[in-house]
Amino acid sequence: MSHDQHDQSHSTAEVFVSTMKTFVLPVLVVVGLIAYIAASFRPQMVTTSNPNEAVEARIQKVGAVEIKDANRAARSGEEVFKAQCSTCHATGAAGSPKFGDAAAWGPRIAKGFDALMTSALKGKGNMGPQGGGNFEDYEVGRGVAYMANAAGAKFAEPKKPEAK
Repeated sequence: MSHDQHDQSHSTAEVFVSTMKTFVLPVLVVVGLIAYIAASFRPQMVTTSNPNEAVEARIQKVGAVEIKDANRAARSGEEVFKAQCSTCHATGAAGSPKFGDAAAWGPRIAKGFDALMTSALKGKGNMGPQGGGNFEDYEVGRGVAYMANAAGAKFAEPKKPEAK
């Protein structure tokens, strides 16, 4: 009878070890891997080895105010093109229509100036809003008119809005 109890306790131990090997151990490995991967996405902790740097990191500004000169001269379409649009439109990068390519610009011009302006201001395809530039909307419109007119359109260059 003691031999039966020994076999029963031995089989219970085997079941426990088997359960640990087949369920608990893999779960712990997966949890460990997730923790390891998640650690790479955490922001870097600022050490206290440089207290001034640590304070600057904690109190960094959240936003910024930009004051623009309302009296600055408005940029022409050509200036806007050279400053921002030429990055892609001069070479046709990322599928953009090349400057002066009437065949590529034709279907776009046919949709009208407002459709081109919407694409330029909001972005389209690989192009971000304003092509990533920092211009007034009417200046972007001047750039659009400049590029479209070089491909055969007859759009008027937008005027600077009157100050209120």
